[in-house]
Amino acid sequence: MSLTSPHLGSPSVWTDARLLYALEEVVEKELNRHLKVTKDWMPHEYVPWSDGRNFPGFFEDGEAWDKEQSKVTEVGKIALVVNLLTEDNLPSYHHEIATLFGREGAWGTWVHRWTAEEGRHGIVMRDYLLASRAVDPDKLEQFRMSHMSEGFESDNRHSMLHSIAYVAFQELATRISHRNTGHQSGDPVCDRMLARIATDENLHMVFYRNLLKAAFELAPDLTMQAVRDVVVNFRMPGHGIPGFERAAAQMAIGEVYNMRIHHDDVLQPVLRFLKIMEIDGLGPEGLKAQEELGLFMGGLDAEASKFDEKLAARKARMAARAQHA
Repeated sequence: MSLTSPHLGSPSVWTDARLLYALEEVVEKELNRHLKVTKDWMPHEYVPWSDGRNFPGFFEDGEAWDKEQSKVTEVGKIALVVNLLTEDNLPSYHHEIATLFGREGAWGTWVHRWTAEEGRHGIVMRDYLLASRAVDPDKLEQFRMSHMSEGFESDNRHSMLHSIAYVAFQELATRISHRNTGHQSGDPVCDRMLARIATDENLHMVFYRNLLKAAFELAPDLTMQAVRDVVVNFRMPGHGIPGFERAAAQMAIGEVYNMRIHHDDVLQPVLRFLKIMEIDGLGPEGLKAQEELGLFMGGLDAEASKFDEKLAARKARMAARAQHA
């Protein structure tokens, strides 16, 4: 570590600037580890180009899009659009983290590398959607223009610790959303593509998760408060997408991303890795945050169980209708 690690729980002691400096060595270590384990891949190799054909407009032989042309399930279409529009806002995300983490040293190298890797995701997803005619291309572009024109501001831009905590969970949430979208898409080509993207997102999660662990060693009280705030107020970065709430509800029913998945597959794995409820030596504010975090997770689990029951009942009704049809 660049700085010693006494128990310092006061914001007047740990500024963002001091934390950035103190974590620089950890960032360099995690960056080097990431570069050793990550594998470059070619987006164009995952796209079914032979399925592609001209759209109307400048081409006389252009064929208009029709929903019957798509191999993808309805929930798959919804999730693919949400996931792609989320990826489309990469310029805003880059601006946010470059402003917060800086463009110099190991932090800057990571910021640019992360952006370059994330750029592949939007490229391959859009190429797949257009070549396979999975979704309406006109609506997709209209959504993109609307979403990106609104810009993006992170809920956690006020604090470096909050931002690190957020991306540790958000990268895993994105991985899970992509992976489950592939499973529910009904198209093996789509599933393979999204599995490749999910691998990247998992490595990004590991980077931030390990950084968050190091932050706990430096400033346990402040980091615990940041984790509590992020977990309690968590929102996916695509929440500003047109029609997001309706799409999110359909994705929840379709088991792409819902309360149970969020609790079991996103929040719990990171909290378990950090051994969040076992961290001791906390001051009053850290202990309060730890207790509130435990209470929230218990409440979320209970709410998720209610959702599970409703989902199971819905499936039973649909199965009964199918038998009588």
